[in-house]
Amino acid sequence: MFEHAPQHLLTVRDLLRFAVSRFEEASLFYGHGTQNAYDEAAYLILHTLKLPVDRLEPFLDARLLPQEIHAVIDILRSRVETRKPAAYLTKEAWLGEYRFYVDERVIVPRSFISELLREQLLPWVEYPELVHTALDMCTGSGCLAILMAEAFPDASVDAVDLSPEALEVAQRNVDDYGLQERIELIQSDLYSQLAGRQYDLIISNPPYVNAPSMQELPPEYLAEPELALASGDDGLDAVREIIAAAPRFLTPHGLLIVEIGHNREELEAAFPELPFTWLETSGGDGFVFMLQMEQLVC
Repeated sequence: MFEHAPQHLLTVRDLLRFAVSRFEEASLFYGHGTQNAYDEAAYLILHTLKLPVDRLEPFLDARLLPQEIHAVIDILRSRVETRKPAAYLTKEAWLGEYRFYVDERVIVPRSFISELLREQLLPWVEYPELVHTALDMCTGSGCLAILMAEAFPDASVDAVDLSPEALEVAQRNVDDYGLQERIELIQSDLYSQLAGRQYDLIISNPPYVNAPSMQELPPEYLAEPELALASGDDGLDAVREIIAAAPRFLTPHGLLIVEIGHNREELEAAFPELPFTWLETSGGDGFVFMLQMEQLVC
């Protein structure tokens, strides 16, 4: 069907209708920046045509050049045939107004922590200027480290990841935002290379997919690095280590903030003595927890 499409599609509206039909027909899975076939199709079409990705209506009835139609058809075909997330096809992902380079070396950025950083973690961080040292554990593309540096302009930020390939992507994003002097990228298995360092703030969006869920992931998620997704039978292997060692790396009034997916019940059962504070996000209050240094040492 894709090979005959350029003969019959003339406008952005035509391409949008065609894309939604093909995406629905292929039963694609979303969740890497969009939640449905319409939004995904609109994004891919606008990006490919070098149009603002947040303004569809003015261009719907624009007639396109043959080479433009072919370019759009090619990326729509790739989305259907490869089942790769759209971000890997366009080499970009967005968190709010921030754009990041991404490819298959990192997971596609999607973290509730990014919402909290936009508000400078208020009310938990009362004076943002007092955050002098910060750590982004499992940084991936470096997106949260960059948002943290933007939220706390007086902070030096360490961004840690086990994968050297992920750190190559993070370096590109750090360079794009001109934050080389404030963000240090460190290859480390969690805290292993951080001896002697202490932080006013530690954030992490670590691997947290449990073994049964890994077996059921759709192709779009299987395109991402397994190292950044899987975390043992119950999804808590990385989180356990992050919590257990955090007191050695937090300053006396430091905060630990971690995203854990749908594992709240399992986490609270694993650490019944810890008074987790669950932070409100657009997804609800069960995905990101906070612990203060004083709570961890007690």
